[in-house]
Amino acid sequence: MIWIAVKMLTGDRQKFFGLLFGVAFSALLISQQLTIFVNLIERGATPVYNVPTADIWVMDRASRNADVTFPMPSTALDKVRSVEGVAWAVPMLRANANVRTPEGDLEGVSLVGVDDGTLIGLPENIIKGPREVLYEPDSLLIDEIGAARLFGPDVDPIGMRLELNDRRAVIRGVVDIDPSFTSQVTLYTRYSNALSFIPGTRNRMTFVIAKAEEDEPLKQITSRISEQTQLSARTRDEFAQDGVDFIIENTGIPINFGITVALGVVVGIAIVGLTFSLFIRDNIKQFGALKAIGVTNNKIRQMVAAQALLVGMIGYGFGILGAVVFIYGNAEVPDFKGFYVPWEIPVATAVVVLVIILLTGWLALRSVLKTEPAEVFR
Repeated sequence: MIWIAVKMLTGDRQKFFGLLFGVAFSALLISQQLTIFVNLIERGATPVYNVPTADIWVMDRASRNADVTFPMPSTALDKVRSVEGVAWAVPMLRANANVRTPEGDLEGVSLVGVDDGTLIGLPENIIKGPREVLYEPDSLLIDEIGAARLFGPDVDPIGMRLELNDRRAVIRGVVDIDPSFTSQVTLYTRYSNALSFIPGTRNRMTFVIAKAEEDEPLKQITSRISEQTQLSARTRDEFAQDGVDFIIENTGIPINFGITVALGVVVGIAIVGLTFSLFIRDNIKQFGALKAIGVTNNKIRQMVAAQALLVGMIGYGFGILGAVVFIYGNAEVPDFKGFYVPWEIPVATAVVVLVIILLTGWLALRSVLKTEPAEVFR
């Protein structure tokens, strides 16, 4: 009987492909939008994860994430270094600035000042130029995507000069980092240079980044730092999550993507439900004939369930495949750099598709169960 149900479904190709399109489109829209949403909000954590050497981030209690900060006095560095369990601690400056390109264009950038002596704070992957080029006068490292944005994708940025707050700056290296949520160009320089590039108030230090001693629990050290220095100390993962939470709580991104996902569900139910109802209506005599020869309602339920599950599995497969091809096919596009498909999204999409199939199958099944065997003779 299951084979008969499949033959009935695939025999009407127009409605069969209509059902597949409805499920596939819904799965594609849901999975694609959820993937973009997850990757977009995770960019709130990239400024933290781009510094792999630091276990602990210390900041003023008013600071909320890597981009919304309140500077601290320079004495905070010595306070953090004096806390038991801290192996080392170095200063970091993060600030927004405007640069003028050789063509005279202005571009907003994020300037990161790393420790002068150790250069701790630099990204792990440096594409062009050794780390030591930062010891040259007025030198900067630029992120790869930012270099393409400022100078063009086919231009070598090494040696390019910028005007940064009326000061000369020279690009002497390129780093590979994941873009931040704001997608600003990111420049790296030594801490002392950053102080000169970014004029400001008496307190200039944005963060103290630190490393815990071996076998010391991070939570205990951060609690100790907070108690002894009256500053906010967060583990690397906690501070990264703060950046994600800030985007969720202070932007309209979750609402906008939630509306799009909801529309995907509604469209899927509408298309699949309508097409399935038309399919059942056109085959009502066949179901009546099956009842006339003794097929029970339980067998009818199994047949409709098999039809719905077949459509659901094939449509879901095409939808997920389309989303994966879209995400990874655009991996070279700067706006999609670092995007990936978390395993939870296909699972969540499968649950939604299953709900759509069960709901539309149940609605269609009601009319079949009410069919009388005499329907075949009308």
